[in-house]
Amino acid sequence: MRVSDEGTTVGKIVEVEAYIGPDDAAAHSCRGLRSSRTEVMYGPGGFAYVYLIYGMYHCFNIVTNTSEKPEAVLIRALEPVEGLELMKIRRKTDALKKLCSGPGKLCAAMGINREQNGLDLCGDVLYLAEGDRIDEKDIAATPRINIDYAGEAKDYLWRFIIRDNKFVSK
Repeated sequence: MRVSDEGTTVGKIVEVEAYIGPDDAAAHSCRGLRSSRTEVMYGPGGFAYVYLIYGMYHCFNIVTNTSEKPEAVLIRALEPVEGLELMKIRRKTDALKKLCSGPGKLCAAMGINREQNGLDLCGDVLYLAEGDRIDEKDIAATPRINIDYAGEAKDYLWRFIIRDNKFVSK
């Protein structure tokens, strides 16, 4: 859930990718690389890690481990739930499937940018709310996307999707 001056937007997480830090060639913290960009990953879990890729798209991650263990989960896609009109304005599209079906798209639709980097996800601006439980049989594990540079790590089955959900990225 994202609360802003413009309004509130809500999405159900339908696709994520896990990144496990120093031993994961695809992680921003691989080989212990530490920078101002990745510093939030070295803190405790439950905080937002938001960065810019290709100079134009924001990506929202949830830091997941304890301090000094830089691991995170990239939120890749959401099923739009509330605030659809605001999402459509932000994304400049009426196509429901295109609102949040990718990490850059969901950040644009939800109004997530570098200003939210480091936010406590138990706060009142950007946070997770409990939703309906998903049965384990409805979750599929696949290789992560767009990390061909990562050697054998590109084949790790660390992308998780809700099966048959039409809002999963392509």
